[in-house]
Amino acid sequence: MTLQNHVNAAYKSRRKISIAVAGLSFVLFSATAQAQVTLAAVVELAQRNSAPVRLAQADVQKAAALLSQSRSAFIPSVTFGSGLPAFSEIGFTGSLPTIWDSTVQSMVFSLPQIQAIRAAHTGLLAAQFMLKDAREQVALDASTTYLELDTVSGEIEAAKQQQQNAARLVEIEQQRAEAGVDPLSELLQAQLTAAQLKLKLLHLETRATMLAKQLSVLTSLPASSIVPDHASIPPIPTVSVRDASPSTAAIESARSLAHSKELLAKGDKQHSWLLPQLSFGLAYNRNTTLLNNINNYYAKPLPANNLSSGFSIQVPLFDATLRGKAKESAAEALRAQVEVEQAQRQNEIQIAQLDGTLRELDVQAEIANLKQQVSNEQLKSVLAQLELGNGASSSAGTPQLSPKAEEQAHIDERDKFIDSLDAALDLGKTRLNLLRALGHMQDWLDELRAK
Repeated sequence: MTLQNHVNAAYKSRRKISIAVAGLSFVLFSATAQAQVTLAAVVELAQRNSAPVRLAQADVQKAAALLSQSRSAFIPSVTFGSGLPAFSEIGFTGSLPTIWDSTVQSMVFSLPQIQAIRAAHTGLLAAQFMLKDAREQVALDASTTYLELDTVSGEIEAAKQQQQNAARLVEIEQQRAEAGVDPLSELLQAQLTAAQLKLKLLHLETRATMLAKQLSVLTSLPASSIVPDHASIPPIPTVSVRDASPSTAAIESARSLAHSKELLAKGDKQHSWLLPQLSFGLAYNRNTTLLNNINNYYAKPLPANNLSSGFSIQVPLFDATLRGKAKESAAEALRAQVEVEQAQRQNEIQIAQLDGTLRELDVQAEIANLKQQVSNEQLKSVLAQLELGNGASSSAGTPQLSPKAEEQAHIDERDKFIDSLDAALDLGKTRLNLLRALGHMQDWLDELRAK
């Protein structure tokens, strides 16, 4: 038996022991594994705990209150008051001695107020669209972070396999160097490969820790309890630029806000149209002669019950303040309309950029997948040559492969596997961003609920 055959036999024995230990470790790890968190649960918790979403909800409540307040101008308001004199009155005080009174007031007609109600209603729509946009943005952030954590988790497992292969490669080179089969430089190269893979694993573990922390901040879950469930990730819907929605939630919110300001500007301008404002009022007061001699100053006794009602008509003839306010409102409406146009252009630019990036990433993912398949076939070829070459004479001119070729093939195959995972992650994240830019983020949320 040659020296190389001795080395190969020793390697096979150690490899069987390593496989047994790895299998036992996997069983123990599976028994103590943490419960997994689905992507749908992460998105729901992120939306529930998001500060921007809660702020948007507060804005919706504020807009609803403003709408109710503007409508209340046409709803009669009722007030009641009461009072008793502290001391007996002396002489004529000029005011009626009222023991209690009540008034009812309401607006009957006001064209500017009608415009204010319409503006408040449109403002509520703008706030609701902004809430939808905030929820979609949180869903996008949570989804992309979850996808990245799931991908990095798979890369960590591949990197750990690489590290095991590198450790066996160092062991083989150590034996071969001691036996004089390989020079010392081969051993040093194997040790360098193992150190590089160790650093790569550390980078991946640090990245996973940061991603788990980001999800913890989004969901308020402990970072240590966030373990991604790959089966909970649905396929990302494929869309093209031709499938663009008429608008996004953010653009609809800006458009509704611009319309609201336009209605307010129209109402402010109507103040100068000499249009009357009609109001209704009703007043009742109960007079008393307690602690006063008010009847001494009137020809007839003061009546106890007094009721009056009527309509008030006001016509604005000239008000410089209202004219200035109308100009200010018109300027704000113009600015809001320009902001809508700017948001539309920016979204169109973003769609064009994402579409171009998506086409490139699609090809890159295909290339990475093909490289991984080629590497996998090369690994199978190396394993077959080792299986056929051990214990049999190699064909003339064909050198027999050493066990280190198998470990190096395993390392290369895992490298290509990690590259394919990275390429798929970049493709998935870009697709999600394009979904949101095209106004189809709800399609992704529906996929999560169906999953």
